[in-house]
Amino acid sequence: MDAHKKHTGECEAPAVCKACEARHGGICATLSSSQLVELNKHSTRRKVDPGNEVIGQGEHVGSYSNILNGVVKLSKMMADGRQQIVGLQFAPDFLGRPFYSESSITAEAATETEICSFPRPIIDRMVGEAPDLERKLHSQSLKELDEARDWMLTLGRKTAQEKVASFLYLIATHIDPDKGSATTFDLPLSRADIADFLGLTIETVSRQMTKLRKDNIIVIENNRHVIVPDPRRLRYAAGND
Repeated sequence: MDAHKKHTGECEAPAVCKACEARHGGICATLSSSQLVELNKHSTRRKVDPGNEVIGQGEHVGSYSNILNGVVKLSKMMADGRQQIVGLQFAPDFLGRPFYSESSITAEAATETEICSFPRPIIDRMVGEAPDLERKLHSQSLKELDEARDWMLTLGRKTAQEKVASFLYLIATHIDPDKGSATTFDLPLSRADIADFLGLTIETVSRQMTKLRKDNIIVIENNRHVIVPDPRRLRYAAGND
């Protein structure tokens, strides 16, 4: 019996997990090979087109997901139908809240997105079995809390130009988890969504984009493709320390 347990613990991770884009930075990095084998038996990889929901606000949570690539837009809707974008998630973020049976937000693909989904009961059980997994989820929650506080500062105190620069810096530093900071990327949100996210008008967003471009802080091609010649200048324009 002990030999069987040892063999199970030392079995190799599935090939698909070894090649996974989110394997080393996401929650799966905390799991043993045997746990990855079990999770892989129940996991499903799928692509989500821009504008399609991963889960809706108030829906029953039957599964959680790892974001493998792409950008997911998080929003909340009020009783009268008004909606507010409250956050963005990138690879290799974990999408969901363990032990919560109902989603408090709407998660929608902002770009072409690929996710790996797995049944909620399996992750809820593994959280109790794998302390490193619990710590990883706790760490992500604290990270999201810190980012939410930073974004409160952005929305409450920064100028319009600093807000737009902060948004661009957020994308540049999160869009490519392998590089850490990207100097070229496509905007994952429309001008209307950027305005909603920043609490500005579409016209103000466009004006500030133009000003950042004229100041040579960014280069914009085809209205969506952004080039950042010097990330330090963008960081400074965002009012970041």
